[in-house]
Amino acid sequence: MKSSNEQSTGISRRTFLYSLGALALSGCNGEISPAATTMTRTTSRASTSSVTLARVANGATDIATSGAFVHPGLLHTQADFERMAQKVAGQASPWYEGWQKLIANGHTRLSWSPRPQVEVDRGGSGAQNYPVLYNDIAAAYACALYWKVTGDTAYADKAVQIMNAWSSTLQRLGGDSNVDLAAGIYGYEFANAGEIMRSYAGWAAGDFAAFQSMMLNVFYPINVDFLNRHNNTDVTHYWANWDLCNMASIMAIGVLCDDHTLFDQAVNYFIDGAGNGAIAQAVYYLHPGYLGQWQETGRDQGHNTLGIALGGAICEMAWNQGVDLYGYDNNRFLAGAEYVAKANLVQTDGTYLTVPYATYSNVDVTQADFSTASQGTVRPCWALVYNHYVNRKGLAAPWSTRFALAIQPEGGGGDYGTTSGGYDQLGYGTLTCTRDAAAPIAAPSGLTAFASAGQVMLSWWGVANGISYSVKRASSSGGAYTTIASGIGDPLTYTDSPSAGTWYYVVSAQTASGESADSSEAVAVTVVQPHTYLKFDETSGASAADATGNGHAGALVGGATHVAGRVGNAVSLDGSSGYVSLPNSVVADLSDFTIAAWVFWNGGNAWARIFDFGAGTGRYLFLTPKNSTGVMRFAITTNGGHGERGINANVALPTGQWAHVAVTLSGTVATLYLNGTVIGGANDVVFAPWRVGPTAQNWIGRSQYAADPYFNGSIDEFRIYRCAMSADQITALAQGT
Repeated sequence: MKSSNEQSTGISRRTFLYSLGALALSGCNGEISPAATTMTRTTSRASTSSVTLARVANGATDIATSGAFVHPGLLHTQADFERMAQKVAGQASPWYEGWQKLIANGHTRLSWSPRPQVEVDRGGSGAQNYPVLYNDIAAAYACALYWKVTGDTAYADKAVQIMNAWSSTLQRLGGDSNVDLAAGIYGYEFANAGEIMRSYAGWAAGDFAAFQSMMLNVFYPINVDFLNRHNNTDVTHYWANWDLCNMASIMAIGVLCDDHTLFDQAVNYFIDGAGNGAIAQAVYYLHPGYLGQWQETGRDQGHNTLGIALGGAICEMAWNQGVDLYGYDNNRFLAGAEYVAKANLVQTDGTYLTVPYATYSNVDVTQADFSTASQGTVRPCWALVYNHYVNRKGLAAPWSTRFALAIQPEGGGGDYGTTSGGYDQLGYGTLTCTRDAAAPIAAPSGLTAFASAGQVMLSWWGVANGISYSVKRASSSGGAYTTIASGIGDPLTYTDSPSAGTWYYVVSAQTASGESADSSEAVAVTVVQPHTYLKFDETSGASAADATGNGHAGALVGGATHVAGRVGNAVSLDGSSGYVSLPNSVVADLSDFTIAAWVFWNGGNAWARIFDFGAGTGRYLFLTPKNSTGVMRFAITTNGGHGERGINANVALPTGQWAHVAVTLSGTVATLYLNGTVIGGANDVVFAPWRVGPTAQNWIGRSQYAADPYFNGSIDEFRIYRCAMSADQITALAQGT
């Protein structure tokens, strides 16, 4: 049955979001902010609709929900509570062991006395009284669970007493910038306790309204202000968890208060927000086999595991309202969870497995290595991840599964100590999240294939009952396929070395009952192949045809005109407003590539663009005729200017003449050419266009950065190819042969 939200929109948002995921890629060959300052935040809030959240929506599709919310519908639904009650009554394992953890916890006491405060401070030079708040939240949540499992209203009354005490007393949150963590972590936790209790007849309507008002007026303004401004710092300054906890709070408050504006803010920031907590930045780099390097991996593992706890809470709360963030971008969150689980699961000999690592940079640091600090941190978050992907969806999640089973039954508040996340998440996942296994999916899913230096890198998601996997290849779509590898276990990746051409792949699983069906097909191209070709030979109008027939036509914008070119006509750009716009995500299916054009530059200030394809100032690839040091530069990044990988050439683009420029990427090797001659190169360009993700600002002659100048001159014969051309091929292109 569809949720009420799915019925109201006529389409399953879960299905829609998952469809934004995997592309069949083709190509080729205690947190303290360093800027902490003492502050007390305003608690005034006029109305939900008057508060907007600044977002970068360049390439993603906004989610706009409507209709009635599911209640209870945050971390737990009524169906979840009914399952818990049934399993506990039957003393079924492991639910019953999880129940024992709950009733043994000191927060589940009818003698608990709340200690509400007018102001709660975290950080700064004053008294640090925030533990009073998180202990009372842990008690309210534990008692609420007790009531839902047993029906004992004495525990319901205790939970209500705690929440009423705070809603009638708390007026503000303060401290230094760490107040943002308090508002985020304790905001989403407190809202979850309130959501459980909202149906209790013993909670007076006026008291529930007062609780909603506290969440809206004390917690939410800090949450939304942080995501909007990041305390006026560079957007990469704050680690992923700062964004994640504030997203979680906004989402939870939105459901608690039946406010779609808030809920949608959180969902859409998770999808394409500018900060490090948005999923594309949180899972910083996808390694083969879908091991997704988490953004805090080079910092320490205590905070890295917290990211999984917070990200999982966001995904589950969204799922219970019909939005599949778990599956978004080909299960990108699962990729992050599997990476973190594998890196932190202690082996029988006391050691840890190694995981691949890509250097990470932000405005403050460059981290070249995996951090072993706090490695092995245990947080009560793995039951949720394991049960969603394996027992609810039928996917394989081997490392999250091993971690969940190794630490069950998961406890709750205080069971793990404050340093290992005892109060950063609510816990009790063995009781609340464990579910009977669903049927495994029929075939491996999410298969991607991208070419890298002539090889093809394949990754896929396995089936829950998979033992091993086979890779099959064909020279035409639909087969016939030939098995080229079998017996593949962990990680689920394979590197093929085919001859130059276009190749089609599927994967099947070997299970105890035999071979599964084949996965969906993925295609990879290992030969130079035209992708986009704008001749600009039109004599009028505002469009530039794509001669490849691939539908990548350009649109002339801002006064761009046609003039005589190097070959036929060209597009003339005036340096003030003119540029050419290409279709959304035009290079999202590229790995190795060649981009080439004839360029006539009239000169001007640094940082004009020959081309710039991106989603704002966080994710892009560009070529400039002159950077601040006076030379041509190509760069590509998924983390803004601080994370750029690229080439500084040895010369600037000459002015007042036609020049042929080209840039290629083969594996991690990028090369920049001028008039057929190499003028620069780099061998550490680990980003390819597909890693940049969805883009809606794909421009010739204009920069992602508003302060950069527009290109002044003409551009002709703009070409994109799959695969990296050889030096001889570039020379031939420059010579027109």
